[in-house]
Amino acid sequence: MNIAAADWQALWLTLKLAGLTTLLLFIIGVPLAWKLSQWQSRWRHGIEVLITLPLVLPPTVLGFYLLLLFSPNYAPGQWLSQLFDGPLVFSFTGLVFASVIYSLPFMVQPLLAAFNANGQRLTQAAAALGIPPWAALLKVLLPASRAAIVSACALTFAHTLGEFGVVLMIGGAIPGETQVVSIALYQHVEAMEYGAAHRLALMLMGITTVLLLAARWLGHRLAPRGSNNEQAKPVVGVLG
Repeated sequence: MNIAAADWQALWLTLKLAGLTTLLLFIIGVPLAWKLSQWQSRWRHGIEVLITLPLVLPPTVLGFYLLLLFSPNYAPGQWLSQLFDGPLVFSFTGLVFASVIYSLPFMVQPLLAAFNANGQRLTQAAAALGIPPWAALLKVLLPASRAAIVSACALTFAHTLGEFGVVLMIGGAIPGETQVVSIALYQHVEAMEYGAAHRLALMLMGITTVLLLAARWLGHRLAPRGSNNEQAKPVVGVLG
């Protein structure tokens, strides 16, 4: 397959963006989903709606407001520019920030569903044995939610691979800095270079398909089997 050096560079940048976004969202999403699953406040529903908004908003709407937020013409953007020693707009760092916000529901929602299903029961069982809440999260709840973690990470990575609208608004198309595969593909189509566009599209489809198949296989192997009583076995096993 004859792929230009610039397209390989765009692919590497895309994989780097998806990997960093998934890692950051795992660090943010686990405690956020766990806290939401334990929180009984009426404000919980409002927070969950805010987290879900990127799923339903047009990417250009989110990208437009992130563009204003990151712009050095406004106070938040000036503060962020000082914090990161440069403007976030049209930079790879800005793309990572935007991707974390845009892909947030793809990490939080599967984790929240898993924690809602088993979190209360497992946390109470751990508390009865004198395990502190954060230790219960790390030693009980996360091992019991491995299938949901695999699913959340795979969805977040795959979604970030295909980002277009937000990436275009925040990063533009700077080769080696913000030009990811979806932008390079769009530019090939604009230039009527359909062969190059086909090659990039097939490559992206192949990576995404293999990733989702692997996540499905791994999630199936890690999913708890049997009745509710059997699902409680990991608690006993982890606690020894």
